[in-house]
Amino acid sequence: MANDKMIAVICDGYGEPEVLKIERVAKPIPKSNEILIRIIATSVNSGDVIVRSLKVDLFVKIIMRLKFGWNKPRNPILGTVYSGIIEQVGKDVKEFNVGDEVFGLRGFSFGTYAEYVSVKENSVISKKPVNASFEEAAAILFGGQTAYYFLSQTKISKIPMLNILVYGATSAVGTSALQIAKSYDANVTAVCSDYNEALVLKLGADRTIFYNKVDFTRSLEKYDVIFDAVGMISRKQCSHMLKHNGTYLTVNGLDYAREARAQINFIKELFEKGNYDATIDKTFYLNEIVDAHRYVETGRKKGNVILKISEYHEHQPLTRVLIFKSNIRK
Repeated sequence: MANDKMIAVICDGYGEPEVLKIERVAKPIPKSNEILIRIIATSVNSGDVIVRSLKVDLFVKIIMRLKFGWNKPRNPILGTVYSGIIEQVGKDVKEFNVGDEVFGLRGFSFGTYAEYVSVKENSVISKKPVNASFEEAAAILFGGQTAYYFLSQTKISKIPMLNILVYGATSAVGTSALQIAKSYDANVTAVCSDYNEALVLKLGADRTIFYNKVDFTRSLEKYDVIFDAVGMISRKQCSHMLKHNGTYLTVNGLDYAREARAQINFIKELFEKGNYDATIDKTFYLNEIVDAHRYVETGRKKGNVILKISEYHEHQPLTRVLIFKSNIRK
C-alpha cells in the first residue's frame, strides 16, 4: 500500500555524489518505545560527505568500512540530524506526543535523508526551540553538537575570558564554536578569509586573522585553546601558539563527537535566548540531493546547508516537496 512506503535517498555505494539515488522504500514502523517522526528538514554536512565519498586516508578508510559497511553503507539512508513532527508514538512512550515539533541527532545510525524516521524515546531528541523554524532547528544541530562536545573538554565552563582561536570559523562547526565560546565569555579569534569577516564578527568574534592574507601560525598571540573546526591543521603547526597547558582540539582525529541529549538542550536554550544564529548558507530540496552534496564538497559553504524533505504550514497538513518522478527508482 502507498502509505507503507516513503521517499528516501539511498546511498548504494561509496563514491561521487551520483551514488545517491531517490527511491521508494518501506516506511519505518515504530516499536513500543519508539517515535515515528515526519521529517521536515535535515542538513547536509561534512560528515555526510565523508561517509558517502570515503575521501580519507587509508587507515581511516579501513576503519570506516569496518564500521559502516565494506562496499556500501549498511544503512543506505544517510543523514544525521532531523527536525519534524511526531506522527505516531509507541504504547510505552511517555515523554512525547503526536503533533510535537521535535529535533534530534541520529549520529552514526543515520537515516534522516527520508520522509520518516523512527527513533527511541530515550535517544538524542528534544522538542525544537519554540522560536526556530524547522530549517533553523535542523541547522543548529550538527555544528552545535560537535562544537559543544569538543569545547566541553576544555576549562571554558569554569574559567571566563579564555583566549580561544577557531580555525575554519565559517564552517558549520566553526560558526557554532564561535557562538558557544562567546556564551562562556571567551575572547575569540576567528581564522577565516577576508570576505567572511562580516559573518564572523556578526557571530561574536573579537578578532580576525585572514588566512588568505597572512600565515596565522606566525601570530605572536598565545591561546588557551586552539580549535581546528575543519581538520586542516596539525598540533605541530600551531603548538608554539598555545599557552602552557593550553589545549589543541581538532575534528580530524580518532576522537569524534558523541551525541547526548544535554548537548542539544544546551543549543536549544542558547537559540531560544537569541544567542545563537543558525547560519544557513543554502537550502536544497530532496530531489536536489546530488547538487547539495556537490556544494558541500567544494568546502566553500558558510555555516549550514539544509535539505528540505517536506513543506509545513501551520494549521495545514504536511505536503511532500516536489520530487521529479524520473528521479525515483521503482
